[in-house]
Amino acid sequence: MADLVEDVVEGSTGGRVARPKVGHIEFLNCVPLYWGLGRTGALLDLDLTRDTPEKLSDQLVDGRLDIGPITCVEYLRHADELVVLPDIAVGSNGPVMSCVIVSTLPLDQLDGRKVALGSTSRTSVRLARLLLEEREGVRPEYHSCPPDLEAMLAGADAAVLIGDPALRATLEADLHPEYTVHDLGQMWREWTGLPFVFAVWAARREFVEQQPALVAAVHRAFLESRDLSLVEADRVAAHASRWEGFDAPALERYFREALDFSLAGPQLAGIAEFARRVGHDSGFAPDVTVRLLAESLTA
Repeated sequence: MADLVEDVVEGSTGGRVARPKVGHIEFLNCVPLYWGLGRTGALLDLDLTRDTPEKLSDQLVDGRLDIGPITCVEYLRHADELVVLPDIAVGSNGPVMSCVIVSTLPLDQLDGRKVALGSTSRTSVRLARLLLEEREGVRPEYHSCPPDLEAMLAGADAAVLIGDPALRATLEADLHPEYTVHDLGQMWREWTGLPFVFAVWAARREFVEQQPALVAAVHRAFLESRDLSLVEADRVAAHASRWEGFDAPALERYFREALDFSLAGPQLAGIAEFARRVGHDSGFAPDVTVRLLAESLTA
């Protein structure tokens, strides 16, 4: 990527422009998308911002980022302003392990009961509400709070968690007979037969128009990083386990088997089905069209 960046970052007046501002979700589920950037050298070409999915989504929408991950709900709300990078996402085609409902009661007994919603992803929260209300047929009493499972369950009968706290709850479920962990990815797959996409990678439309070659270079760098990381998932997991409270075999299974980093026909169908089911009350049309980068560059 470095050589191409040198070729494409010339501004309209001949001066150099800043490195692209790119978001990085600070959860383990995105480690394989970024780990390879250091190996290829592309990391040096990016002005990287680490934060939660919710905050990065806001930064991309308001222009503080040029390219980055955005939760599915926020992308659908701002689809006209953004261009999606194809074949890269964070999703699942079954159990995802890191987006869960932890409940002390059977889910069909949560009608009128308190459910604590973690505050780090609007998409997972909306998916959890959809599954509880439409699949399980219950109408809980929701409230938002920080994603601390012990504190959440101290004041509620169930909790919606994402990211590393959810992964910990999944891996340690056998140690806690007082609650059951329900995987949102698995529930969606059983209900619809489709993959679920929690976040896509997108660029601001005006940035694509101004720097199409640079956006394409960043896109290629992420695809190369992902592919390298999945080939070497054992090394990625071993490295991550040095700093996180999970053992390497569990992380390798998470990276290789639970997470789906692709975005093609089945994943786009999953996004369309989610939009159809929740668009009417979530701030976007139920028939939102996903505009992919290749289509934007050739339009």
